[in-house]
Amino acid sequence: MIAAVVVGSALVSATAQAREIEPDAAKETTISGRGFGHGRGMSQYGAQGAAIAGKSAQQILDFYYPGTTRGKATGSIRVRISADTTDGIRVAAVNNLKVRDLVRKKVYVLPKASTRNQWSIDPHGEHGTKVSSYNTKTRKWTLWKTFGSMTQFEGAAVTSLILPSGAVRRYRGGLRAIDVGGKHLDTVNVVSLEHYLRGVVPREALSTWKPAALQAQSVAARTYSVFHRSRSAKRAYDLCDTIACQVYGGYDSEKAATNAAITATAGQVRLYKGKPIIAEFSSSNGGATAAGKVPYQVMKVDAWDAYPGNGNPNVTWTVTRSAADVQAAFDVGAIRSLRVLRRTGVGPSGGRAVRVVAVGSKGTRELSADKLRGRLHLRSAWLAFPAAPLDMTTLSAAVAGR
Repeated sequence: MIAAVVVGSALVSATAQAREIEPDAAKETTISGRGFGHGRGMSQYGAQGAAIAGKSAQQILDFYYPGTTRGKATGSIRVRISADTTDGIRVAAVNNLKVRDLVRKKVYVLPKASTRNQWSIDPHGEHGTKVSSYNTKTRKWTLWKTFGSMTQFEGAAVTSLILPSGAVRRYRGGLRAIDVGGKHLDTVNVVSLEHYLRGVVPREALSTWKPAALQAQSVAARTYSVFHRSRSAKRAYDLCDTIACQVYGGYDSEKAATNAAITATAGQVRLYKGKPIIAEFSSSNGGATAAGKVPYQVMKVDAWDAYPGNGNPNVTWTVTRSAADVQAAFDVGAIRSLRVLRRTGVGPSGGRAVRVVAVGSKGTRELSADKLRGRLHLRSAWLAFPAAPLDMTTLSAAVAGR
């Protein structure tokens, strides 16, 4: 039952009024929420919950991508390596390493490793590249050959890329130098789709999860890749290797359990009307999937997201933000009240927030919950502003209109 407080001749709902006047402008703002991510498509923890409940990978995919069908995809993928965009490409020397000149369409076998410790592809002239070797005895770089504007190392089963920081990452496939303008060359890993997934799935899911959950993640990641590949023909790469696309760690990220899941679903993708879908996924949807702009992104309750034993740490969460951060988010001066104006109506506590309003000393402003999420760096847009302990002095002033 909601407590009531009598102030003068007015009867006020204490809980309601506390929410209206909170947060105090001089204090931190407490924000509670559910889920982690946009909530469209598959919940990764939900997939694990469904797998624990005995569902197969196909049943999981059918639930999260309704109206889609199974299909097949092969080929390669081009991934921009975000940690290597400031210089040319440097790799550790290894036998059987080759250089491909993609402009002249020729392949050259590099000399055996011997004293050549490293090889590099660097800019040469206005739109060319050059390949040089590093000799560990003389400690000097020596020009080997010049090439066209797009060149790549290939041939070795695994190639060690030496990053500008000095760190080393290993990759399957080829390492391509692309000229995107300016004096630097970006690095792109050109790798088979199945080998690419070996560096993605263990970075996007936990390798200790049930096989069905890992298989569902493999299909979703493969489909997501093929969807973007089909739209990137005019670019020099298909995907990046960060959370802006899919997290990709190359050969060093591979795990036996995720490799097995990828093999078990080899080539499988999800289609809608015969074309690969944008198979989005997020860590946790909080208890309901979010609607999107395509028919297979629907809003519905998801009981698997918080299924017992799935270990989901993001079903519910609470954070605090400073008064300065909240003021900056709305730009209405000192915040006097924060309210969720509208929710989706699907899921616990009324569902995701849609619109939020702030009343401040300089006026009132509405924001979408998604925009507020970005400005305050929240886990999701499924948010609320819990009532704080009732301040009788402030409540009296609110009731009196002061």
